[in-house]
Amino acid sequence: MDTAFGVRTWPAYAKINLALHVTGRRPDGYHLIESLAVFTRFGDRVEIALAESDEFTVSGRYALAVPVDASNLVLRARDALRQAVGHQRTPPVAIRLEKNLPVASGVGGGSSDAATVLRGLVETWTLGIDGTELARIGLSLGADVPMCLAARPLVARGIGDELSVVPDFSALGLVLVNPGTPVSTAEVFAALAHRDNAALPPLPRSIDFHSLRNWLEITRNDLEPAALTMQPAIGRALSWLNKAGSGFSRMSGSGATCFGLFETGNVAKRAAAEIRGRQPDWFVAATRSIASEGADGQD
Repeated sequence: MDTAFGVRTWPAYAKINLALHVTGRRPDGYHLIESLAVFTRFGDRVEIALAESDEFTVSGRYALAVPVDASNLVLRARDALRQAVGHQRTPPVAIRLEKNLPVASGVGGGSSDAATVLRGLVETWTLGIDGTELARIGLSLGADVPMCLAARPLVARGIGDELSVVPDFSALGLVLVNPGTPVSTAEVFAALAHRDNAALPPLPRSIDFHSLRNWLEITRNDLEPAALTMQPAIGRALSWLNKAGSGFSRMSGSGATCFGLFETGNVAKRAAAEIRGRQPDWFVAATRSIASEGADGQD
């Protein structure tokens, strides 16, 4: 968090589903999942300051793709928190979103923005709300929001709301690639051939680049085949990651963003530069994931 002249800034981390198994479907239509997720240092940014009246503005590469009406999760997060604690304790705020992540891209950008606004407003409004209550409010906004509130390596189960933080998880070198094709999560889930797939295998006892890569080889993203059929460009993104030397490549979430796993951050930077040189119109970012508390790579 940065602070200057009453304006505070928080990072909104991208969420990467390293593995995502669809294990069932509830009677209400929600899909059951098991997913190993990490969060990357590259993402959006949120600025909040007290103001005379509520304001919301968007900047950044993908600003034009972001709705600024009441449908935006940022505004829904503000209003949900305000409703939970009362208007007397929640004076007007100016919120600015710097949108650096592609929209509808499988990295939880909107959910992470909403989670970051919740965290930021708790500080701005000096509210005494614990993590459990904040997660409850977050879940009312979407299944991914509690995950993004945690923003540490974790396994998500249920509809994404049953979270288990993974300890001793070091930072990973990653390259994110999106070929510029938005994907509808609802349409991908609707196109699934099977919804009762096997759960995740047990995690390795010690997680490093090599043990994680070996584990990922026996896992899946059950949404990837359907998304590939709908957007063949996802296959080209995966191909470019492999050509650039990725140790393991996969689509994240419902797509179309794909990730490549690299042994070091410097190797990831070189790979990103290579892909960017060949595909200048694509979204390409070299980044590192956030380690679990006390693990290698933790600030």
